[in-house]
Amino acid sequence: MRKIGLLILSLVFVIGATFAQDSVTKEGHTNQNKFRQLKEILPTPNLQRTASGAPGIKYTQQKVDYNMDIVLDDENARIYGEETITYHNNSDDTLQYLWVQLDQNMRAADSKTPDIQSSRIPSKTSTARFNKSYVDAPFDGGFKIEHVKNIDNSNLSYTINQTMMRINLAQPLASGEKFQFKIKWWYNINNHRTDGGRSGYEHFKENGNNNYVIAQFYPRMCVYDNVEGWQNDQFWGRSEFALEFGDFTVNITTPDDHMLGATGVLKNPEDVFSKKELKRIEKARKTFDNPVVIRTQEEAEKIEKKKSKKTKTWKFYAENVRDYAFATSRKFIFDAMAVNINGKTVMAESLYSKEANPLYGDHSTRAVAQTLKTYSRYTFDYPYHKAISVDGQMGMEYPQICFNPGRPNPDGTYSDRVKYRMIKVTIHEVGHNFFPMIVNSDERQWTWMDEGLNSYMEMLAELDYDKDFPITRGYPKNIVRYMAGDQSRIAPIMSKGDNVYSFGNNAYGKPATALWILRETIMGKELFDHAFKTYAKRWKFKHPTPADFFRTMEDASGVDLDWFWRGWFYTTDVTDIGIKEVKKFYAEDANENTINFIQDKSAGLTIKKPKSAKQKYFYEVTYNKPGGLVMPIIIELTYADGTKEKKTYPAQIWRYNDKEVTKAIHSDKQITKIVIDPDLETADVDVSNNTFPREKKDQFSKFKKKMKN
Repeated sequence: MRKIGLLILSLVFVIGATFAQDSVTKEGHTNQNKFRQLKEILPTPNLQRTASGAPGIKYTQQKVDYNMDIVLDDENARIYGEETITYHNNSDDTLQYLWVQLDQNMRAADSKTPDIQSSRIPSKTSTARFNKSYVDAPFDGGFKIEHVKNIDNSNLSYTINQTMMRINLAQPLASGEKFQFKIKWWYNINNHRTDGGRSGYEHFKENGNNNYVIAQFYPRMCVYDNVEGWQNDQFWGRSEFALEFGDFTVNITTPDDHMLGATGVLKNPEDVFSKKELKRIEKARKTFDNPVVIRTQEEAEKIEKKKSKKTKTWKFYAENVRDYAFATSRKFIFDAMAVNINGKTVMAESLYSKEANPLYGDHSTRAVAQTLKTYSRYTFDYPYHKAISVDGQMGMEYPQICFNPGRPNPDGTYSDRVKYRMIKVTIHEVGHNFFPMIVNSDERQWTWMDEGLNSYMEMLAELDYDKDFPITRGYPKNIVRYMAGDQSRIAPIMSKGDNVYSFGNNAYGKPATALWILRETIMGKELFDHAFKTYAKRWKFKHPTPADFFRTMEDASGVDLDWFWRGWFYTTDVTDIGIKEVKKFYAEDANENTINFIQDKSAGLTIKKPKSAKQKYFYEVTYNKPGGLVMPIIIELTYADGTKEKKTYPAQIWRYNDKEVTKAIHSDKQITKIVIDPDLETADVDVSNNTFPREKKDQFSKFKKKMKN
């Protein structure tokens, strides 16, 4: 009996191993079933994050409130600040210490960021670049921490590790408790036009003025959650931010002649705007068709010629935001218009210097308004009171405010290319208010969860703005060159942004394309839109992970997409589906009870033999798949009478054979041509095998040209 028991137990282990591992073919190749479920990869559901992709009954997240007094030193291009941080431990855990982000330390004189980049000696360089690289002392833009104190002004122990600071608590912070502490600091603001950066100032020699776009300017708390614990990865400059929601009370002191825009509700408009400007603001709040100019170019040009020695303080309060940013300059023109979001009035605003006019005046605020309308339609109603686009000559986003590029020629003219790029970036950065400023994913870990989802939504807003908008990223044909490129320089979408070669394609283009294909080709608009909106609403003002997105999209649509997530997000496989072979048949009556199918072995698709009395044409088409991705097979049949018909076989057609499948077609009409993916919906990297009969070279060249356009 013991031997039999051991034999049975051995068989159990063998059978288990057989199902747990990929089988190996006679040729020695691993046969991976592309339709196996993702349960082996995705984290196990729990009471915080459910199997459906929704937050669980035990879901918690921390809250952080900030009270800040900020002074902009325009003469020396410095920021001075004092902040009181109130940290609410809503988790079930007791915290031994807290982590704070010091992003500006990436620009410290002793920053390690330059050290992780490879470098070479060029054969030639400009004197300015030579001095900057080899002679001049490095710019010192890191935080200068003057003190870290308890709320009673006693010193608080802390440890700085590059762009992170650990607050060493004297007593552990228990679940449900809060802790208050204070930081005083300052730093030198970088010239983002000469030194780069996500924020900083732009200098104008004409009158010696600066446009300031200021962000990452204050020590900010790291995220603590049940997925990562403390999200305290170093900031190297590319992968962005993970932040907690909270309430901000912020006072910003600037020169008296500055125009400023910032996150939050302005609490003292009478102190910072002229009476004329206040009247124009009231008009803008009731104007829904065109922007109202609140500070004109003529007024701004007059102001920028002089520099006031006086100061004024702008007082803001922002509720339930994850970050804070502002922009200020005496050069700024200011316009605004009202936007109706399901009966609620939201202000779309723009701040820009004369160098950006008339391009900004023509399109910036209108693009802001369109973004709010489109994104609200597909996700949730925009919850904040305003959204601002700033002439910042970069593309960067923060709650309720973003910095965007785009300027006309000196004579005020601008090309369509410049116009559409400016609108594109504006829509994209304003769209980030939804992803990740509200649907608050971890940008440091999963760049695609904000950039990719936002790039997809951007496409819809661009087409709403202009039905002929020249979309450059997101259409399947536009990702083909990247996906078909050197595989040694391509990483899966599920890669940290700091560690990929082609950041734009990996984090923006490919995930946006994946969502476009899901909506347009695989799921259909109705199912996709419902599921996508469900995800957005479920995770509004919360911290979603990739698993929450994947699970919600399936849960709300009733579509099993594990094969799609696995292929598009976890591998670098490509789509390549071709026609391997076509066989033709005609039917003959053998007797009254039997029909024989006779193969016509002549070339082409024309069936020369007599047809059966049933007047049917029969074809057997074998499709092969040189590419690794499983995708639907979309075919277009052209008939002898010139008509066409499309047919789609779901991706599951590949579930038993990942290399080739055969489908029989019977038709009342003679088929003259078969084309796979005629509208370039699947990002097929090689269309030379997509047509039967085979295209001649000159025809194929035309097809390739169509694919690139």
